[in-house]
Amino acid sequence: MQRRTFLASAAATGVAATLSPSVSMAQASNPLLQKWTGPYGGVPAFDQIKVEHFKPALEAAMAKNLAEIDAITANKAAPNFENTIAALEDAGRTLGAVQVSYGIWGSTMSTPEFQKVEAEMGPRLSAHRDKINQNAALFARIEAVYNSPDKARLTPEQQRVLWIYYTNFVRSGAKLSPEAKARVGAINTELAGLYTKFSQNLLADENTWIKLSEADLAGLPEGLKAAAASNAAARKLSGEFIVVNTRSSVDPFLAESPVRAAREKVWRAFVNRGDNGGATDNNAIITKILKLRAERARLLGYKTHAHWRLENAMAKTPDNAMALMEAVWTPAIAQVAIDVADMQAIIDKEGGGFKLEPWDYRYYAEKVRKAKYDLDMNEVKPYLQLDKLREGMFWASGQLYGFEFKKLSGIPVYHEDVTVYEVTRGGKHVGLWYFDPYARPGKRSGAWMNAYRTQERFKGEITTIVSNNSNFIKGKAGEPVLISWDDATTLFHEFGHAIHGLNANATYPSVSGTAVARDYVEFPSQLNEHWLSTPQVLNQFALHHQTGKPIPQALVDKIEAAGKFGEGFGTTEYLASALIDMKLHLAGDADIDPDRFEREELARLNMPKEIVMRHRTPQFGHVFSSDGYSAGYYSYLWADTLTADAAEAFQEAPGGFYDKAVAKRLYEDIMSKGNTVDPVEQFRAFRGRDVKIGALMRKRGFPVPPGA
Repeated sequence: MQRRTFLASAAATGVAATLSPSVSMAQASNPLLQKWTGPYGGVPAFDQIKVEHFKPALEAAMAKNLAEIDAITANKAAPNFENTIAALEDAGRTLGAVQVSYGIWGSTMSTPEFQKVEAEMGPRLSAHRDKINQNAALFARIEAVYNSPDKARLTPEQQRVLWIYYTNFVRSGAKLSPEAKARVGAINTELAGLYTKFSQNLLADENTWIKLSEADLAGLPEGLKAAAASNAAARKLSGEFIVVNTRSSVDPFLAESPVRAAREKVWRAFVNRGDNGGATDNNAIITKILKLRAERARLLGYKTHAHWRLENAMAKTPDNAMALMEAVWTPAIAQVAIDVADMQAIIDKEGGGFKLEPWDYRYYAEKVRKAKYDLDMNEVKPYLQLDKLREGMFWASGQLYGFEFKKLSGIPVYHEDVTVYEVTRGGKHVGLWYFDPYARPGKRSGAWMNAYRTQERFKGEITTIVSNNSNFIKGKAGEPVLISWDDATTLFHEFGHAIHGLNANATYPSVSGTAVARDYVEFPSQLNEHWLSTPQVLNQFALHHQTGKPIPQALVDKIEAAGKFGEGFGTTEYLASALIDMKLHLAGDADIDPDRFEREELARLNMPKEIVMRHRTPQFGHVFSSDGYSAGYYSYLWADTLTADAAEAFQEAPGGFYDKAVAKRLYEDIMSKGNTVDPVEQFRAFRGRDVKIGALMRKRGFPVPPGA
């Protein structure tokens, strides 16, 4: 998901309250500080926002947030849920609304001017959060409510909200000595600055490109040539061809280019992002981050940063996460060895005269796929039109959850590429969905979901606003954008996060939608990937961009037959990153050279030399651009264990993936629950038992352990 958190002490609802009379006229006219107006419960005024608005808006909103906290602590009445916990739910709304736009600009509209604001305000926002989390008077009230016998009379959702507030404050250092609190705060502030610098370095490297010569273009499909020309034209390099240094540009080139030297040139530029020894090198930053995280964990009473991070996750302990990863690692690299032998056989048969290297892997994997399954993914791509697949996502979500999508006009957007849709169910407004599909300078790579506003009933019926963001490459004007099968899967994945948010049905914003444990939040999104390959979606929406005819059944059969092909590669490149992430954060306060640590630990794991980590350490934004997925990249595998098991519930049902009874249980037990119920209990209610690993191994084509 790689989502950013835009929360202060309350959920980002976009309901910006009236500012105090002391606020200057300049602040009062700042669009970031205005209540969201317009239809659908109000929408962000993206079209009015300028970079110079961010700093004063954040300063004013932080001041307002602290005044709200002071009002809670000054309350003379005995602490109870309403005057303390519910009051906290209502605090920070203005700051949350400002941070929505702040996060959007940082991830999709990052300019040198905005980066200066980020560099200053990132540490200040961190310090602001610590002022609240370490407020002794505030925590005393929270603790009093938590220990009160009246807690038993609260609703289950209120008890869950109370537990989350209490636990999060304790985990943030609320019970520490004043000296320890001060040091934790100083660490958080320094980390915030380092995270910003890491992200900006990575973005700078991803805004570079690799120029292609005429020789480099030989044998490249016309679609990729057009994309290379379009990328160059967007950067005013008329008549040139370039590959932008992002995954969405690099991976297709590596899979399609028959020119080995060009593949190596592009691959080396990509895998060395953040690791080139210059101004954008991230290694020293990573070393500092790891040291600071280790110190903070000790101050908070934990053995390592990994132990702190996993305490309130589904996995609970690093040992549990490592056990799952190690159970899958061995069969994954065994499958890679088989696949590499097949690829090397093709190289030798063709008289290549070389051993397979990482820049060759994707290209020769496609040759093996063709040889084994008579499946050429270039035959599939003409049927994968971005616009049609978007319609397919809408249709499938309608079948499962009753959603209908209507494109809107006149809603303010932050870039012309963004489109907005109203989401309804049974004629009733549910929320808005914003879609930002295309790559551009200043936009970070990858795909992600954001929640601009969270559903709640606490202060009236407030509906959600969610967005999906991708980095597809625009083709020629008027031509459909064709995407790969992997990109189509990612599209459905991120939409799964969006519909998780759209299905929210909670009273309190802090437990609504996707506000769940990191190793659980990927479960609904990974499950949604399965609907891409259903015949109902493919037959209606996988239409040839020239003829309009649906994808042939014979081709669908080949895709299904080859479904497990590449699982060795995909699992290994992902797990290598997840294992290194965990090992880095289990190393305590050791002095770590990231490059050396990565190299030596991968050797101990017997990492196949033909594959590199999906995210090498110096470019691992999940882990080093925030605390987000730190010691938590394992989450995708943990969630996929849930996903595979849940998918089998559909496969076992009479209606398959469109079985109405199973879909109803999915909505009631999981998709609508957010964090109102412990994730373990959510899954148990849906499946009737705890998760088992067998489905995961079957899904990936790996041997199933006894009893699993």
